[in-house]
This record gives sequence, structure tokens and C-alpha cells, in this order.
Amino acid sequence: MAVRFARRMDEVRASEIRELLKLTQRPEVISFAGGLPAPESFPVEALAEVTGRVLRQHGAQALQYSPTEGYPQLRRWIADHMNGTFATAVSADEVLITSGSQQGLDLSGKLFLDEGDVVLCESPTYIGAISALRSYRPRFVEVATDDDGMVPEALDAALAREEAARLVYVIPDFQNPTGRTWSLARRNAFMEIVRRHRIPVIEDCPYAEVRFEGAPLPPIKALDIDGLVIFLGTFSKIFCPGMRIGWLAAARPIVEKYVLVKQGADLQTATLAQMQVAAYVEDRDIDRNVERACAIYRPRRDAMIRALEREMPGGVRFTRPSGGLFLWVELPEQVNARELLAACLEHEVAFVPGGSFFPNGGHENTMRLNFSNMPEERIAEGVRRLGVVLRELVGRADADPLTAAEAAAV
Repeated sequence: MAVRFARRMDEVRASEIRELLKLTQRPEVISFAGGLPAPESFPVEALAEVTGRVLRQHGAQALQYSPTEGYPQLRRWIADHMNGTFATAVSADEVLITSGSQQGLDLSGKLFLDEGDVVLCESPTYIGAISALRSYRPRFVEVATDDDGMVPEALDAALAREEAARLVYVIPDFQNPTGRTWSLARRNAFMEIVRRHRIPVIEDCPYAEVRFEGAPLPPIKALDIDGLVIFLGTFSKIFCPGMRIGWLAAARPIVEKYVLVKQGADLQTATLAQMQVAAYVEDRDIDRNVERACAIYRPRRDAMIRALEREMPGGVRFTRPSGGLFLWVELPEQVNARELLAACLEHEVAFVPGGSFFPNGGHENTMRLNFSNMPEERIAEGVRRLGVVLRELVGRADADPLTAAEAAAV
């Protein structure tokens, strides 16, 4: 094709997860690939009633353009909700409604990054953030991360070394893809380093309220006294993802810049959807939705952990998250998860290979499993199939010391 595209399109790639989901739409496929909330948690009837009322009482307003900043009632509710739930000190004029928190990631790239700038992130990190930011042609620096979160000494060293560092991206609660949660000590140490280096932080917080056990920890935003943290929130995990209502909360001068770039992107987030969500949360306790979702997800997480303990061969390690939608599996070094996936699809079970979550590649012996969107009996069966294929693959690798890539090269 003779059409010339912008150079940044060289960095734009199809989402591996979205492409994989196309292959798993058949009902017989047991998919651990997506990050889909359980549809039985959606308040369909209540939302239908709310929608009718919004259209009857405010139909002309709901179907009209509205301010880029967002529907005022919803912005006020979000600020109050954050302050009550997360102990932040956010005002309504520091909140911008976005078309899902994914838009917040894209706008952040547009606002902060020039070609060649450096983004520091956890290792691994959310594939959607990699995709959103990569189109602005930064260089990703992965910061060492363990079960307690981003390693402070590694972050400090990276910031001292990288003169082009412009942004730090983190998911401290039930991280996607690992399910890990940062300790309070790590959060405090992180903020001390950020203050010293005066670098903005994107705190992606879609999962913090989806907690199964343990006491909640303050988000990074609650520890921020310098206005360096941009908090990304969403209704996708605590309400309905199809509404595509997210938000960002940041210091007012930063929000004003975000408003300018959002005006160039989509003018505003859908007015009707904002008013639907606002009417719902004003009439009903959103915590009930979260409780209903957690009551569904907790036994599914437990079922997946039990199945992994039962079915996985030796040398396999996995996380045991206390919330969120995912757990992380580390396979024996000789196993390539992409090869494993190809074999598993023949047995009608799917997952996401973990290498996709490392912006600089490698770590192909890892995978992410989602437990939120499959009933317990299908989780057990899916992990059983996964175990069968994995044991066969490990057995072949042990019998033949050549990896598939090496064999192809011979």
C-alpha cells in the first residue's frame, strides 16, 4: 500500500490480549486471557431504571454536549468517594472524567512525553499502558520489582542515571499482571524518592477496591504532598466496564493541561453515560456492587489456586493475590509460554503469555491468568488441561535440551 503513515505508527501494535480474545469467543474455550469482570455482577435492572429516569427527567441535557471536564455531579461524587475510601484530599475541580482509564494513559503520553523520553515502570507492567505510551516513542526503563512492590534502591538509581526520565508509571494495588500489592513501607519510600527527584507519577488504580481480605493501604496519591501524582480511577471494575467511565485526579494546573489534550481527542466523555453513572451512585451504595463482585471473585481465586497446586508440575511458581482479577505464573526456564499457549489452544484453554508485559522483552517463561470471568468448575477444568499440556511440554524439553528456537536454527 502506497499510503505513508506517521513514524510513530511503527510503534503501534495490535493488543495481544484483544487479539487473543477474538480466538476465545467460542463457548467451548476456557479463557483465562481477558481481564473481564463477571457479567453476573452487573446491575442490569437497576441501571435500566436509572437510565429511564435520566432520560425522562433530563433527556435533553443527557443527549447534548457537555463540558470537557465532565458532569459536575459525577466529579463531586468521585472526589467525595476518593476522600472517603482512600483518605485523599481531592476536590471536584481536580477531577477530569475520561473515556475509561485507558484514555487517561493515552492523554498522559500526549501530555508528558517527547520522542526519546524515558518512562520508568514496574517489571512486569500493564500491557495496556505499554501500548498507550509506546506510540509517543519513549524508552521504557523497567525497575526491579518484588513481592513488596517497586524496589526503592533500583528506582533511585534509575532516576539518577536517566536524565531523560519524564514519568513513572505504577499499579500499587493488585497489580496487573502479577496481582501483587505494594507494602506501606514501599509506598512511603517510593514517595520520598519521587519528591527528591521531582518527577510526575501515574498511579493506575483500577483494582484497589476489589479486595478479598486484609486491610486496605493508602494509595500513593494519599501520600502526595507536592502534587506530583496523577491518579487514574475507573468504574470498570466496581460497576460496569461497558460504560467506559474513568477519571483522573491531579493538581489543578495539571488537570487544566489534561483538559486541553482531551479536547483535541474527543471533546468530552459521553454525557448520557456520565449521567447514568451519577444517578446510580447517588441513589445506591456502590460498595454493594463491590461486595457482590468480591463474593463472586474470591471463590474463583481460591479455585484457581487449588487447581494450580494440584495440577502444576515441579518448578512452577505463582502468586496468591488478596484481591484484583489476576495471578502470575512463572514456569521453568526452558518453557516458552507462547509455545505453551499454541498447544493449549488446541485443548481449548487460553491465557496471556507473560512476555507481553515486559516492554523490553524477555521473560517468556511467564503467563498471566484471569480468574474473574469463569465459574469455579470451568477454572478447575481449564487448569487441568493447562497442566496436562505443560507436563507434556516440560517432559519434551527435559528429553531434548534444545529449545524450539534452537531446534529451528539447527
